Amino acid sequence: MKLSTKLTLFITGSKLAIVGLFVLLLPFLVGQIAANYTNFSLRNQQKKVLQNINNKGLDYYLEGEENYGSYTMLKDEYIALEAAVPGLKLDTIRDTKRIVEQDTLAYRVLSFTFQKNKKNYLLEIGKTTASINLYNDALQRFALYVLIFLIALSIIIDLIFTRQLIKPLSQIIKLRLANTRFPFKKNPGNITTSTYDFKYLDESLISLMDQINEAFEKEREFTANASHEFMTPISILQNKMENLLTEESASETVQEHIVDMMRTLERLKKISRSLLLISRIENEQFSKLEQLEPQKLFNEIAEEISHRMEEKNIHLQVNLNQQIKIKNINHDLLFQLFYNLINNAIKFNKDNGTIKITDGLEKGNYTIYVIDSGFGIKAEAIPYIFDRFKKTGHAENMGYGLGLAIVKSIANYLNLKIEVSSSPEIGTTFKVTFEKTLSLHTAY
Repeated sequence: MKLSTKLTLFITGSKLAIVGLFVLLLPFLVGQIAANYTNFSLRNQQKKVLQNINNKGLDYYLEGEENYGSYTMLKDEYIALEAAVPGLKLDTIRDTKRIVEQDTLAYRVLSFTFQKNKKNYLLEIGKTTASINLYNDALQRFALYVLIFLIALSIIIDLIFTRQLIKPLSQIIKLRLANTRFPFKKNPGNITTSTYDFKYLDESLISLMDQINEAFEKEREFTANASHEFMTPISILQNKMENLLTEESASETVQEHIVDMMRTLERLKKISRSLLLISRIENEQFSKLEQLEPQKLFNEIAEEISHRMEEKNIHLQVNLNQQIKIKNINHDLLFQLFYNLINNAIKFNKDNGTIKITDGLEKGNYTIYVIDSGFGIKAEAIPYIFDRFKKTGHAENMGYGLGLAIVKSIANYLNLKIEVSSSPEIGTTFKVTFEKTLSLHTAY
């Protein structure tokens, strides 16, 4: 999962978690706000009543009576003033019930005692809990709408900021890592960013790629020079050995030793040619301007390799259903790639075995399969079969470990994707995929 996707999910998830928690706490919070506001309102009314009593006297409310009571038309609020037991002291706000005109109603009541004219009085101011909670639902909805708006706004801001923040990382991945092939091309310059971490990462990758390219160039140069230089002494030795074979004085034993040495020189010659071919491929000394039809290519390969199949009585089946013409390719390299795959399929196949060549289209990409009924490859060996001088297979059929290395070099140079799957004693399948960039056209 991409970093930007993870950050997006985290930001969105955290905001939604906050919304969920707020929704759960909202009734309690609104209830507390309403209760505190009611308490504040009751205290203000208490101050006004006491101020009136101080300024206008108790008769302003009692009017000569022992007690005073007043409530609104809907009984939402009431005020009561009466004589209290001497020594009683109250200053509370609590929820309780009162009977008003034979109706029992729940009130939030402020109870407060005070002295006036050497007498103790009790003042009660009440407000029905129903009127207190009247606007709770509306207040909760309003608070929820405001919260959702603010959360959505913050998510958008966070996402915009996050995308801008990690944009240099996306550029680094695109320019340095994604769709890059070895050897690496000259970098187009440093990424523009004010974040030190991204600058350091970019500079480190550039330095690492330059070091790898430099080491690769030295290896490639050595391989090309060594392979080329080996050919001259090998040819000279072969000529001298051939001359020795023609001498009548050489005994039969000596001639057998000479023939064995010539076989060894021939193997060295093949290895040198293979290394030289790999070097030429990696130095991009082949053009990619040709076009070919797969059916004709496999007809050429079958004609050239038929004697090898006859030795083990192996049957080759070429079933290409797609009428495809591949452009921007190199005929000789593609010939060598499939020749090596089929040659391996023969070498590691069973007597009277089969080799099938099929094709198809996968996600718009043309694909060719080379399937054999051979001994197969062990799962632990598959990741290393394309390495140079890495030998796989049965002892009697061991090669020099360069055939598949050449295949991999050609595939990289021609921008092909090659995959392998295998089951021991059942067979091996090589899958070669031609990407759309190779300009595949239907052949008529």
